[in-house]
Amino acid sequence: MDSFRLMPEGCISAIISLTSPKDAARSSAVSQTFMSAAESDVVWESFLPTDYEDIVPRSDSPMDFPSKKQLYFSLCNSPILLDGGKLSFSLDKKTGKKCFMVAARELGIAWGDTPAYWEWISHRDSRFSEVAKLNSVCWLDIRGKIETRVLSKRTEYFAYLVFKFEDTFFGLGSANSVVRFVDCESDNEAERRANVVSFVGQGPRSMLPMERDDGWMELKLGNFFNDTGDDRDVEARLMEIHYRSWKHGLIVQGIEFRPE
Repeated sequence: MDSFRLMPEGCISAIISLTSPKDAARSSAVSQTFMSAAESDVVWESFLPTDYEDIVPRSDSPMDFPSKKQLYFSLCNSPILLDGGKLSFSLDKKTGKKCFMVAARELGIAWGDTPAYWEWISHRDSRFSEVAKLNSVCWLDIRGKIETRVLSKRTEYFAYLVFKFEDTFFGLGSANSVVRFVDCESDNEAERRANVVSFVGQGPRSMLPMERDDGWMELKLGNFFNDTGDDRDVEARLMEIHYRSWKHGLIVQGIEFRPE
């Protein structure tokens, strides 16, 4: 007997909407009534960002889903391009919190407009139309910014450089990385507390790149807490500007900001 058959489905949906996407999926196994309630738009709209109706229309491709659950999982599994491909947007599947990747074209790359140093190419594995390919530099400095107001509030975020290597690469050993609130800390102050990271070699896991599910690599640049979204721009930076050895063979897709 379905012990919940007398409880109004709307009541069950309201209760489930106060849990998490993972709990909502599990609740479908409780009973037929719970399954129906857990599939409702009331539940899955509560897991979508409050501003999703402003974000989704900015997609470069039309989006039309018959249910909020389908929209939710589409945004988790298939990032969408926004604003003409300047950045991509997706959701963290476990929490529904917002993830953004800033395209390489929108990054501040030292000497990025000098073809002898950096080249802009298409890449079949990139979600963006262009990636930045490092030909040869001795001064490596890459910055990516995003407004904190667009991120999920009261959330710890991490920033990652998303990249690949060419078949032949060199000079890409250790570097420094730092994340700062632009209006609260100067470049010089941030540089003094920068962390050491490494493209190759051995060391603590947090210093080394990891392979992603999409086949790219990611290198953790740092983290920050987004409280109320009132801190304006946050900047993630990767730099190797002291030893100035020549570097070659890095392919940059973007910098991703996502909750951890």
